[in-house]
Amino acid sequence: MLTLDFHPTGHHFLQIPGPSPVPDRILRAISLPTIDHRGPEFGALGLKVTDGIKRIFKTQHPVMIYPSSGTGAWEAALVNLLSPGDHVLMYETGQFAALWAKLAKRLGLSTETLEWRGGDSDLPEAPGWRHGVQADLIRERLEQDKEHRIKAVCVVHNETSTGVTSNIPAVRKAIDAAKHPALMIVDSISGLASADYRHDEWGADVTVSGSQKGLMLPPGLSFNALSPRAIEASKSAKLPKSYWAWDEIIEMNKTGYFPYTPNTNLLYGLHEAIEMLESEGLDQVFARHKRWSAGVRKGVEAWGLPVQCADQDLHSPILTGVVVPKGVDADALRKTILQRFDLSLGAALGKIKGRTFRIGHLGYSNDLTLLATMAGCEMGLKLAGVNLAGGGVEASMEYFSTHPSQSGPAKAA
Repeated sequence: MLTLDFHPTGHHFLQIPGPSPVPDRILRAISLPTIDHRGPEFGALGLKVTDGIKRIFKTQHPVMIYPSSGTGAWEAALVNLLSPGDHVLMYETGQFAALWAKLAKRLGLSTETLEWRGGDSDLPEAPGWRHGVQADLIRERLEQDKEHRIKAVCVVHNETSTGVTSNIPAVRKAIDAAKHPALMIVDSISGLASADYRHDEWGADVTVSGSQKGLMLPPGLSFNALSPRAIEASKSAKLPKSYWAWDEIIEMNKTGYFPYTPNTNLLYGLHEAIEMLESEGLDQVFARHKRWSAGVRKGVEAWGLPVQCADQDLHSPILTGVVVPKGVDADALRKTILQRFDLSLGAALGKIKGRTFRIGHLGYSNDLTLLATMAGCEMGLKLAGVNLAGGGVEASMEYFSTHPSQSGPAKAA
């Protein structure tokens, strides 16, 4: 029988790579009275958030805001750009890239998947899930496509299932070097507002994101950042769309309104999140996440366990995947840690289920939060009988104490 009365003392440690902890300041904003979404007060709010979110994506062009999950934003990007039967090149870096390809197939698109070339003994089930996008493979495939059948290239910026951040400018360069007209669609659902991302400068045609990661909001908002080329392509796209259609949203957003009932109270929260991020400064936000990632990795390395990301230059600032020894069930380990220490860690997904667990270090967090997280992981690993090489907590403490933050903690008030 389901019970919902599990309330241990103290704050729960939500250290999954999203949904991330929501600051009290944002919770208070969301709790404001609901207003008329056709009234003048909402129009002013709508203009503020549609303008502010452009600065987070680093774009001067329209950003669509949907009351949906990131999955909805995946669909919106595809149906606005493409027609039935169009061929799409997907690059699989992990479970979410794989799910995006599955969604594209269900929409009636022809999909082709590229995967990393090579092998790793630590995760033989999915060796490519330890690496980022190989842009040269994309270039090679596009150069073979003399008839330009491939209409779009879809890549994931920060693969939430693996802890690998791909080089998006390299993908743009690969498409351009192939002299191919394919559109570039980027999933930055977990990357936005935690890792450096530049929609305009990096040449993305559509960038997909969601509210529950670096933006520090609950799930329920998703985004499509557009380029002029994407908007032009949408005028001839023939996949069915109504709710997701950009044209009506772009027109009504000019006055701050939406063609459907928007998620009014989450937009209050979005406004607050943008203010928090900009008051700290996006560059400081990105530096803070990189520092947290490095400190957590130091701890994992001290344990003697492999980090899932095998590319030294592509470690995610948002999360760290930890590969457990063979014979250890990572899901059972996470269950023990939750029950004993009230700490939630991210599960391994898809092909590597049970082989890894994920430590989220994003959004509304601090050094002590992460040290407590490392302590919970270390105790759980010992309870699971894992023979650790050394103390991960001490290694993370040493890193954080000798590498001071260049900025203060995110403002909560």
